[in-house]
Amino acid sequence: MDTPETLVEAILYFSDAQRAHDFVKRLRWPNGVACPRMGCGSANVREICGKRPRWFCRDCKREFTAKVNSIFEDSPLGFDKWLPAMWLLSAARNGISSCEAARALHVTQKTAWFMLHRIRLAMQDRNFEKLAGEVEVDETYVGPKARSINRYGDTSKKARGPAYRKTIVMGLRERGGKTRAFVVKDTTKGTLLPKVVDSVAPGSTVYTDSLGSYTGLQCSYRHEVINHAEKYVEGRVHTNSIENFWSVLKRTIGGTYIALRPQHLDRYLDEQIFRFNERENEDGPRFAKAVKGADCKRLTYRTLVRRS
Repeated sequence: MDTPETLVEAILYFSDAQRAHDFVKRLRWPNGVACPRMGCGSANVREICGKRPRWFCRDCKREFTAKVNSIFEDSPLGFDKWLPAMWLLSAARNGISSCEAARALHVTQKTAWFMLHRIRLAMQDRNFEKLAGEVEVDETYVGPKARSINRYGDTSKKARGPAYRKTIVMGLRERGGKTRAFVVKDTTKGTLLPKVVDSVAPGSTVYTDSLGSYTGLQCSYRHEVINHAEKYVEGRVHTNSIENFWSVLKRTIGGTYIALRPQHLDRYLDEQIFRFNERENEDGPRFAKAVKGADCKRLTYRTLVRRS
């Protein structure tokens, strides 16, 4: 199907609400409209004539639209606003803030913030296939700088360690393949080793730094260690590829999002991982993949703000 190639083309193409709706419809149901509700999926549907495009499922006896069972469900905004927002977030290397998105889409900042989090959910990778071959593993700390922590006379950082007031993120990158990252509670062996076992196929070569928590990987993997106190590269033994991902992530957080909350960090990781893994694609195919990922995913505002 035809997909816009530039932002200008996307804005012109999706400015028509019906055309934007038809784009989502063709992308979501390439083989014909089917009921999107969980447990149904019937293609025995009929279109209901009216101002708003919708269908009726003859099996579950319920009406539905193209927004049902997706990140767009219950949103009063049309696809003429949703699709440009998805283009902006998928194409911007360092992301886009909710204030900037609100000005561009002519919505409130609160609405733009909620929209961007739902789009990040659509970008979430649900492929649980294990990484293989050569895999680099590392961890980093995301949070305020030491000078910001000590600005008001807080001198306890050294006593509490590098994770004080920071969130720990663990990352794995397959050389020539995909990157994964997730928030972890600490850097102990009991936390890091299970993550590696769950994400990396046995028999692979794993490269790490000299952190003692990775001791024991040699039982299932070929474990190579680089001591950063002495050198950063020794032949093929290094973690520079995952360090590259950390640099892109921290530029995005420090330059665009500035003060994100730790409880939402997983969403921002999903966004950055999506763009990083799809960086070889053009903007059009990357955008289409993000729209396709909106299917069968739902995020409510109550869940987002952690309300009981």
